[in-house]
Amino acid sequence: MDSNSKASNSQNPKPQIPQPIKDRDFLNHLEAYLAKRDGVDKLLKISRYATKIILSSSALPETLTLTGRLRSFESSVGLSRKAFRLGKFVQDVNALRNSHFYSKQDLLLSLIAYGGEGLYYFVEQFVWLSKSGLIDAKHSRRLQKVSAWAEFIGYIGSISLKFKDLKGLVEDEACLETSIEISVVSGIGCNEEEQKLKKIKEKKVMKKLSIVQDFADGLMALADIRDGKGRLSAPFVLSCAGLLSALISTHKNWISC
Repeated sequence: MDSNSKASNSQNPKPQIPQPIKDRDFLNHLEAYLAKRDGVDKLLKISRYATKIILSSSALPETLTLTGRLRSFESSVGLSRKAFRLGKFVQDVNALRNSHFYSKQDLLLSLIAYGGEGLYYFVEQFVWLSKSGLIDAKHSRRLQKVSAWAEFIGYIGSISLKFKDLKGLVEDEACLETSIEISVVSGIGCNEEEQKLKKIKEKKVMKKLSIVQDFADGLMALADIRDGKGRLSAPFVLSCAGLLSALISTHKNWISC
């Protein structure tokens, strides 16, 4: 009887009812986000630059005990963030290896973007070792200068690549809009094209945010190169740029995990 029952079930399997897709649980999403190196790093970045905004705005008296604690906290978080950059240059090496170059311009911009950022992360490891006391502190200033130049050059390449990508998205959007208009006039369904158009618009928004983030980070790198001199190197301006960059990056990391 058991064997006949098994045979019957194998010959006539019951149709499986698809389960409804539920929204991702917030705590599970948060766990996945915090498991990523960039997730924790950007939360530290938010806390650091929010603290720097408070300190640079002169909202608190210098003699207040809380002011000293905030300065100590900001300095500690800044050093902690550098530890998260250990080995991070490898991702730029791999990104460069896996890139497809359709022109010499793509190759050059990718070398500048990934090469600059990769060198920045590589040197930052030694900056961290210097600030943590393992390497003589006399090398710290020179390492930081090399790091800032590499970061700034990397952002020049990155912004150029992203503007090029944005131009391609605008062209794809225009083609799809034309296709949808023709389909509507002809009375043909265009659900697939509308979904593609929606995704392209979302990509455009994220690409624009990414460009804004690169400009903000590039401004801070330029300030490091100029040793904090210049109108755009005011502590409050740089703190706002850092917080803006951190919020954009946090948003990007959140929706990607």
